[in-house]
Amino acid sequence: MAIRPIITVPDPFLKTVSEPVGKVDDALRALMDDMLETMYDAPGIGLAAIQVGVPRRVIVMDIAGQDDEPEPRYFVNPVIEWASEDLAVYNEGCLSVPEHYAEIERPARCHVRHLDYDGTEQLLEADGLLATCIQHEMDHLEGILFIDYLSSLKRNMIVKKVAKADRVSA
Repeated sequence: MAIRPIITVPDPFLKTVSEPVGKVDDALRALMDDMLETMYDAPGIGLAAIQVGVPRRVIVMDIAGQDDEPEPRYFVNPVIEWASEDLAVYNEGCLSVPEHYAEIERPARCHVRHLDYDGTEQLLEADGLLATCIQHEMDHLEGILFIDYLSSLKRNMIVKKVAKADRVSA
């Protein structure tokens, strides 16, 4: 396993629409292992493959609390099959938009069909933080960031701050 660099805004690669995965094999599991290690190291609760430079429809996630036993989840080719009409607001952040947060409104519950770590088809019924996190990460697969839901003024201000911070730390 290896920790991979996380791409941050304003890198245009983050706007890439990710390609479906043909099959879950050892190479894909190695990518998912690297992604999980990278996410834990960052630290974060979700990571899409595009954020580490791989435009494939793959997500890893672990929303367990810091004092809880890790509960890693793997999503290959996830598809939202149903989303509730009732909405929930969460203060979202993103490893590709470090140290910036915004309240984003999304469906409160959703059902997601996907392949797991072993390539077995699963149907996840998600609510709360899990529903928010899976929708946030699935947005990455479409080239969408949480800041894209903000006004252009607010979004541009955040992107400029992240770019400036990257130049200062480089």
